Amino acid sequence: MTDTDLLFPITLTLQAALTSLVLFAVIGVPLALYTARSKTRVSRAVLFLATLPLIFPPVALGYLLLLLLGINGPVGALLHEVFGARLVFSQTAVTLAAFIAGLPLVIRPVKEAFESKTLLDLECAARVCGATPMTTFLRVTLPTVRNAVLSAFLLGTARASGEVGNTMMLGGNVSDKTNTLSLEIYNAVGRGDFDTATALCAVLAAVALVLYAALELLRRRSDV
Repeated sequence: MTDTDLLFPITLTLQAALTSLVLFAVIGVPLALYTARSKTRVSRAVLFLATLPLIFPPVALGYLLLLLLGINGPVGALLHEVFGARLVFSQTAVTLAAFIAGLPLVIRPVKEAFESKTLLDLECAARVCGATPMTTFLRVTLPTVRNAVLSAFLLGTARASGEVGNTMMLGGNVSDKTNTLSLEIYNAVGRGDFDTATALCAVLAAVALVLYAALELLRRRSDV
């Protein structure tokens, strides 16, 4: 396998991971705040659904998503009828699979950070001093949970970049279309190309080391 052949899965993996990172910030953090501060049945249901990828087998979850988002599924059929869009077996499906895989690792730790008694006391003190809810959130809440959020982003992105089960079911593992780095390792082993599989594993190992170093740096900063 040539370097050119490897460029696509590496690029697609980076694209899916970076897009997932943006989605973690836009969707994951608000969901974590909602589930931390709301104790309704709806919030508990949201937390359960968001945590499901962490406790349910990825291939099985991918199959359920395929039934839901496929062209004959309730959501997939609606998207196709209204927008003419076909979600499964596309790069959008790869990104969605990556985001779903990493979401629990973002929501759970950030939710705990939002539930911290120290944070709640600081927010209460800010309100007593006359700060508005928005000012309290921007100047008290976010700075306090910043390291927890950044750590969660790193964990979620790491999980998203290595996703296999959901991606295989939703993306279809189509060469030069939906084959990510992890799926290319699977493909290389399947055709007996162990040198390529080893090289790709080394790439993922290097990424994992960088992410681990970043997590350790954040942990040390939190301890200061």
